[in-house]
Amino acid sequence: MRSLKSTFRSVMVALSMALFAAAPAVSQAQTVTDRPSGLEMTGDVLLVRPLTLVATVIGTGLFVVSLPFSALGGNVGEAGDTLVVTPFRSTFLRCLGCSEKHLSVAERTGE
Repeated sequence: MRSLKSTFRSVMVALSMALFAAAPAVSQAQTVTDRPSGLEMTGDVLLVRPLTLVATVIGTGLFVVSLPFSALGGNVGEAGDTLVVTPFRSTFLRCLGCSEKHLSVAERTGE
């Protein structure tokens, strides 16, 4: 029984050393620099943009309905940003086919 415990301990030490050795490689991973593909652009035009346009219209309606309550609570700007500005930007200002992985690249390169 002593050899089984010793073997298990050796395996755990080797596994721990392998994990610690791999940690620097994971921490130095490069950011994604690819551009949106044609499929991503097509999906954006056919699915995402119409949905975000609907979200903009619904958010604007909800903002107007909630405006008295937001004014009383003192968060009109925050409500406007969340309900109107965010979906508007996603619909009209985001590049075609861009997602979060592409936006970081586009913002860095100034595109």
